[in-house]
Amino acid sequence: MRLSCLLGGALLLASATFSHAAEPDMAYGAYQRGLYMTAFREATLRLEKNNSDAAAMTLLGELYNQGLGVAADPKKASEWYRLAAQRGDANALASLGLMALDGRGMAKNQAQGRAWLEEAAAKGNPLASHNLALLLLTSNADADLQKAVDLLKKAAEAEIPDAQHALGVLYLKGRGVARDPAAAARLFERAARNGSSVGEVEYAILLFNGEGVAASESQAARSFRRAAAKGNAIAQNRLARLLVAGRGVPVNKVDAAAWHILAAAQGLNDPWLDNALKDLNADERTRAERLAAERLGMR
Repeated sequence: MRLSCLLGGALLLASATFSHAAEPDMAYGAYQRGLYMTAFREATLRLEKNNSDAAAMTLLGELYNQGLGVAADPKKASEWYRLAAQRGDANALASLGLMALDGRGMAKNQAQGRAWLEEAAAKGNPLASHNLALLLLTSNADADLQKAVDLLKKAAEAEIPDAQHALGVLYLKGRGVARDPAAAARLFERAARNGSSVGEVEYAILLFNGEGVAASESQAARSFRRAAAKGNAIAQNRLARLLVAGRGVPVNKVDAAAWHILAAAQGLNDPWLDNALKDLNADERTRAERLAAERLGMR
């Protein structure tokens, strides 16, 4: 499993810190609207008035980390995060943990990164809980697995889609929890609603097979199509197969070929589809290529 740095999500939580201020939160409001230079200016003004404003420090760290409104500078980002972390800001601690693990803005340090994530998770930061869980899942120790499950449950309750997907996989495999396809399906569905294309794919597979949820090939096809439109190669491949076979959707080989082209461009080759689509004529292939290019341009 890959660690995820959902920094924008972290700052959604930080907004609560800002909202308790006596004056309107101009800095974070600007950040939310994509007015990053204004956000930078307002956060700086906040610090001029209160040099212990941890939320403003975290926001500046975020802007430098992502290069929003200012030139990207991981070192400066880590410095602002450190200042905020020293004042107990859980979002800054979570970001520092990921930067230490990746070696961004500081020397790579697995132990320190994990320590920061643990501190942030202890403060209730769901993104830290999710990423710490992913670290623990690489361990073979039963205690680490159980702790990972508990952390993923907290992150899933906070509607972190990647955590919902990861927890769903554990329920589907019966790893760290009793195997429960129905619980997995519910988590995958929630992850999909929260924008996770991998969660959508997992849910579509369960729908198609009728595992943990009532079977519905048509609903599975719709879920595959939503994930495919987001660029998920597996969804593109599975949807292409359904379109060839007429399972859950009417047969449409031109549409299938277009999705197959997009999946193959991402490295997902499929000899079965190559063979199923080999009889398309030149006009049909041209239409499929144009459709694939159009879909690629829409993302």
